[in-house]
Parts: sequence; C-alpha cells; structure tokens
Amino acid sequence: MEAEGQARLQLAGVSKTFGAVRVLDDVSLDIAAGEVHALVGQNGSGKSTLIKVLAGFYQADPGATAVIDGAPRELGDPNDIHAAGVRFVHQDLGLVPALSVVDNLALGHGYARSQGMRINWREQRAAARRALAAVGYELDVRRLVDDLQPVERTAVAIARALQSAHGEMSILVLDEPTATMPKGEVQRLVQIVRAVRSRGVGVLYVSHHLEEVFELADRVTVLVDGQRVGTERCSQIDHKKLVTMMTGGVVDDVRRRAVGTRGKTMLSLERLSGAELTGLDLQVRAGEVVGVAGITGSGREEICSLVFGSKPRRGTVTVGDRELPPSRPDRSCRAGLALVPANRLRDGVVIGLNVRENLNITTTRGLAKFSFIRPGLDRRQAAALGTKMSVKAPSLDASIEALSGGNQQKVVLGKWLQTNPSVLLLDEPTQGVDISAKAEIHRLIDDAVSQGLAVLVCSSDEAELERLCDRVVVLREGRAVAEVAAPDIRTRQLIHLSLGLTA
Repeated sequence: MEAEGQARLQLAGVSKTFGAVRVLDDVSLDIAAGEVHALVGQNGSGKSTLIKVLAGFYQADPGATAVIDGAPRELGDPNDIHAAGVRFVHQDLGLVPALSVVDNLALGHGYARSQGMRINWREQRAAARRALAAVGYELDVRRLVDDLQPVERTAVAIARALQSAHGEMSILVLDEPTATMPKGEVQRLVQIVRAVRSRGVGVLYVSHHLEEVFELADRVTVLVDGQRVGTERCSQIDHKKLVTMMTGGVVDDVRRRAVGTRGKTMLSLERLSGAELTGLDLQVRAGEVVGVAGITGSGREEICSLVFGSKPRRGTVTVGDRELPPSRPDRSCRAGLALVPANRLRDGVVIGLNVRENLNITTTRGLAKFSFIRPGLDRRQAAALGTKMSVKAPSLDASIEALSGGNQQKVVLGKWLQTNPSVLLLDEPTQGVDISAKAEIHRLIDDAVSQGLAVLVCSSDEAELERLCDRVVVLREGRAVAEVAAPDIRTRQLIHLSLGLTA
C-alpha cells in the first residue's frame, strides 16, 4: 500500500463507532507528495466519515494515528490538522449563502486591512478576484453565493481552500467536487487538480464518477462497509475490476429500457419560461420518459421547479385535462404531480424527522383516524415501502440524516410514488449517489414507467439520460435546440449538442 516517494499523509488504524454501529474499521491510507489518491465506495461505505475524522469533526476511536509531513498530528483537533496544511472542500461546500463571494473567501483567512484597521475593500475584492482567477473563474465577487450556479459555488469553495496565509499546503481533500457539475465543467476542475499536484501537494479525491478517478488519480483506495478492501494503482486495474471491488459485481444494466406502450398526454408545457428558460413547448405521455439535457445556465436546472410551481413561471402547464396555476405546489400535488428535487437535504427530506416519518409524510391523511395517526398502520406502511424501495436503514426510527445519500434519495422517491402520481418530475435523480444505488433507482423508475407513469427527468448526467429516456430535449441558452429519440440517444451526442459543438 505504500506510496512511492515522500508520504505527505499517513493514516493508520482509523476506526469510528456510533453507538453499537462501527462505520469505520481499522482503515489505513497514505498519500505521497504530488499524488492524487482517489477514495471510492458506495454511499454508506465510510468515505465521508473518514474525511470528517481527518478534519477533526469526529473524534476517532482510540488507536488511530495521523502523520503529516513526518510529524505526528492529533486526530480530532481541527486546529492541529489545519496547521499541518490540510485543506478541505466538503460535499456541502461549507459556504454561507447569505454572504457575498468576497466575504466567503475571507472566512478563515481574514480581511485585508488599511490604516486604522478598517477593512480595505478594494484590496479585499482584488484578492478575491485573484483567488478565483487561480481556479480559472471570473465572477462579480460582490454577488451573494446564494445567487450563484452550483458550478460557481464549487469554484468559490475550491478557491477558498487553495488560499493559505503562508502559501503552504500539504494535502487538499476534495469530497465529491463535481457532484453538481455538468461534464463540460469537469475538465476545468481536472486542470486545477493537476496544477495543485504539480506543486507537490497530495490530493485526496473522493468521487462516485469512476471516469474522473481513472483520468486523475495515481492510486485508488476502495472502502466497503467501513473497511478498506484494497488500494490499487489506477494504471494496473480497469473499470470492471474497480466496480467489482466496490460492489461485488452489482452494476447497472447498461441496456436502455425498452420503449413500452405510450398512453395519452399527461403533461403539456406551452411557452414555459422562467429566469433562464424561454418558451419551452413539451409533452410527456403516460408510459414515457422524456429527458432534458443542457449545461449549467441553459435553463435545465429550473424546469422541474417551474412545472411544480415552486418557482414563479410564465406559460401554461397542463396535467391531464387540468391547467395548473403558477406558484401553487399544493394544487400540483392534487393534480397528480410529484417532484424529486435536486437538493434532497434542503427540499426532499425533512431534517429532524426519522425514516418512518419521512416515508409517510405525503400520506398522513390516509393514516389518520379522528385526527390521530394510527401507529400500527403508520409503521406497517413505512416498513412495506422501505422494503419495496430497498431502503437500507438501521431502523425506521433512525434519523433521516443517518442514511447514506442513495438511501435518502430512495426515501424521497418512495414517499412520492405511494401517492400514485400521474406525472413524476425528477431533477438530478441520482446526483451524489453510488453506482449500486444509482442502478436501484433506475430500476425503480423503470418499474414506475411500466405501470403507466409519465416521467420528466432533468439531469446533467448525459449517460443517465441515455439509459432512461425515450426522448431527450437539449437546451442551450434557455431554448430547446434539439430533440433526440431512442434508439438514437447517445451520451457523446448529447454533450456535443449541449455545448453547441454539433448542429
């Protein structure tokens, strides 16, 4: 397992136990100077826990050790780890949405000061622009982070991580940095990571996207159920072997879903418009999956919210024979619409409620008698739905936050499917989930469509659209520029159309 050359980071014997559950079990990992070391595994394998232990957010079980640049460091002490030159870009980015870009970049580093100790805003804004330029971005640094596109927020988070008061960094940890990026933006991150590596920094790169692992990483470590099952040089393994190490051979069926019998039009959009989208006309029939492709800013990201009524819209949305009023999600639900949103933690699950409560939250009226929910029926319904959706949870009473991303997404999908909707809106349905959970979610969608559900799926994963869809509409600069139907849907073609490289 030893890295070639000087080791910048050495972790040994890292375990972590929550109650009676051991989520990390004697994990060891080392990263050499100038090495990109990938960390992969299914959701719930322990990747995020390992990173949080390294960051000092969690205290490791006794016996764990960390050595950075030859010096022992104290796991569980974030100040000591930071002093050693370890920087993090976590999956949630750690930005403050209500603050500007310049303020977010100053967090943890301080502001430029003039005489009298007042903030020198001119110099501070210039420093923010330089930090962004280092990662290949130009932004108005006065904008609020909440107003940025996902890829722009990721750029801000990476720029902040690369800043250092003394210009010294030993390790850069990137936790799913491309989770919300369209493929057209991933190459910009690749260039950034290579530039960091060329300075002798060791990079720990966590990703579900195996093509990124093979493009970027020198070595890859695989975690399964909290244990390290192996570390391999990427040049000595292939995609199939890596998937087998992660899943034991469980992979998605790469064959496209067979086109079934289509029924009547269930969803009709006429001149649908929003902040970026302009004049989209689209119909989705029962038993059909229609996809929407497009890079960030194309209008793809807002379509599901516009249709559902959670964002202001112009144009007409009709479900069946019923025209829906704008800005009324409640009326959308009653008309048979269901939405699986892109941000499941913010918009999909209810933090603070347990798994059972999240599964049943859409059907509480049917569970109630004389205004009281019947406990037995409540638990039986949640158990049956959890089994149907293959939700892996410690118990129905476990906190929803205790579940992996993939299992949280299955809860969100399941709670809507049990309302028997006629139209299902999917916004980035497998974003941030592992390949096994992705395969399960795809099969659940297939099953729903085979029963006559109409599905509109908006995704930045063109391979997912190829796998799921009967038709794909491609957006560019807010307008539909192409439509491709099965069996002619191809990932590369969708990418080229989205980027304007193909007429």
